[in-house]
Amino acid sequence: MDNPAPHILECRQVERRYGALAAVDGIDLKVSAGETIGIGGPNGAGKTTFFDLISGLTAVSGGQVLYNGKSITGVPPHKLFHMGMARTFQVTDGFGSLTVLQNIMASVVNGSGKSRPGLRLTRAHRDKSMAVLEDYNLAHLAGDLVSDISALDRKKLMVATAVVHDPQILLLDEPVGGLVPAEIDEFIELMFSLRKRGISIVFIEHVMRFLMTVADRALIMHQGKLIYDGTPQGIASDPTVKSVYLGSEADAIAGGAA
Repeated sequence: MDNPAPHILECRQVERRYGALAAVDGIDLKVSAGETIGIGGPNGAGKTTFFDLISGLTAVSGGQVLYNGKSITGVPPHKLFHMGMARTFQVTDGFGSLTVLQNIMASVVNGSGKSRPGLRLTRAHRDKSMAVLEDYNLAHLAGDLVSDISALDRKKLMVATAVVHDPQILLLDEPVGGLVPAEIDEFIELMFSLRKRGISIVFIEHVMRFLMTVADRALIMHQGKLIYDGTPQGIASDPTVKSVYLGSEADAIAGGAA
């Protein structure tokens, strides 16, 4: 019998300690190809630190991270990007002094892994960049400075620059933080389009409506540990999650009002 395909991402007892403090405390996680996982939890739960460990920004204190069945513990972020792992951050400024088109072109050229000092931008680079902007409904902003566009458009640009080279897995840190409900709805549609492309997505988010709508599977972290791993619909009825995170919001979520 053939061996089953490895999970695209696997964490085995991953931890990060700062002296006696365990910011991430022995997390196990398996992500299948094409799966979308949402991570919630209170501030200080260790969510972003966990992302930093997966994406190579912070060294693990213990445990192991595997990508497509091979250990990537200690592999730097730029190499992980060229291997097919893309990551976004809470701050979505981009290169504020450059135009929207220039931001995309920077990703098209430098993210390919084939650039070299002094490489000249070509018509092909520009054409690909404009095609990407069309896909994300940003073409009309191509000549605008990133510092002048809306928060929603900056977030869409952030995603576009991350996925321009077709990653296998995308890590998003609070992708809809600061957006109003109508903007969140638009971003939800963007997420559905990424899912149709077969990209595995793991995101951190406090906006429960977004997490409940987009995720196939939900994780809740508290004090560096996973306290819930299951369906989004089961979050509101889990007594531990209710006590340490949701509180009165659990009833609203259970009633579909969140």
